Amino acid sequence: MKVLVINCGSSSLKYQLIDSESEKALAVGLCERIGIDGRLNHTPAGGEKVVINETMDTHETAIKLVLEALTDNNHGVIKSLDEIGAVGHRVVHGGEKFASSTVITDEVIKGIEECNDLAPLHNPANLIGINACKSLMPNVPMVAVFDTAFHQTMPAKAYLYGIPYEYYEKYKIRRYGFHGTSHSYVATRAIDMVGLDKDNSKIVVCHLGNGASVTAVLNGKSVDTSMGLTPLEGLIMGTRSGSIDPAIIEFIANKENKSIEEVMNILNKKSGVLGLSGVSSDFRDLENAATGGNERAKLATEVFAYRVARYIGSYVAAMNGVDAIAFTAGLGENDKNIRASVSSYLGFLGITIDYEKNNIRGKESIVSTEDSKVKVCVIPTNEELAIARETVALI
Repeated sequence: MKVLVINCGSSSLKYQLIDSESEKALAVGLCERIGIDGRLNHTPAGGEKVVINETMDTHETAIKLVLEALTDNNHGVIKSLDEIGAVGHRVVHGGEKFASSTVITDEVIKGIEECNDLAPLHNPANLIGINACKSLMPNVPMVAVFDTAFHQTMPAKAYLYGIPYEYYEKYKIRRYGFHGTSHSYVATRAIDMVGLDKDNSKIVVCHLGNGASVTAVLNGKSVDTSMGLTPLEGLIMGTRSGSIDPAIIEFIANKENKSIEEVMNILNKKSGVLGLSGVSSDFRDLENAATGGNERAKLATEVFAYRVARYIGSYVAAMNGVDAIAFTAGLGENDKNIRASVSSYLGFLGITIDYEKNNIRGKESIVSTEDSKVKVCVIPTNEELAIARETVALI
């Protein structure tokens, strides 16, 4: 079966067409600047990238252009849309309504809409993509795969906040966690790589990118994760503050004469390693600046690595042990220095890094030494493949 995977943002749309038998991507692409002017970057497997500059007023127009690119005589990879057996949609927030992926029905769409308050920037965009595909491919079955679903196995002691319980009852304010599709995929690969029994395994997955989170995976199930009601909680990230004393919000608002909305914008878009360093949210820029003697850039990187190590330590306690630690996403897969820096705090676990093996980028490998008591893995994430697998399983 050929599965079209759609990841719809507010002004962008990422896609892959995946052959479920070989699990290879037949084509990948990105629609940018939807609603502004529009650009489609389309790359067929084994071919050159094709850039199509064409107005995309709506997401439906963007998806129409994607389908035309996939069936184009010159750079297409299928002869007709009849070859697409299913569509898998990434949906950011499923709240407590969706504990697993599900075939999309009118009732499911209504349920996703009811979660809009929990992810106002993401869920409406995801729904736009779903409705556009339904309009253009009304007879093709579709599946929603939720970022939050993997974390619905967390126990109440892990997801409840220390606020009046009525707010959980009335508004479902609790920790939900994100990057679930990535955490699930990487944990499964780590279990296979290390040769563990899934039902007797303890994995910590570190999804480290511009957005970053850490998850404790016990016997294949998420039991705790660093992101919360929103992706703002947890680790310091590229531009996000991560967890802070909540009183800081009021303090800054009063001192700077700013509204809560303005302070939240600062915490989401102007904080993290960008705010600490004053240089960039990109760790490559920080490394270059630190090498050139910029102490704040060096400090920002140190603070980030320290926070990751702290979460790993707390999740080892939560699971009463750990078999493997897996690094993934842009930073986790590609930055040997961050991996080494985080691992340097974990000697108490009997972890030792093989620095020659660790000198890799974007390659699946065990980078700890043979005698390391806990294995350290680098595993490139593949959320699109995970979505395709979920879609095929349900269809």
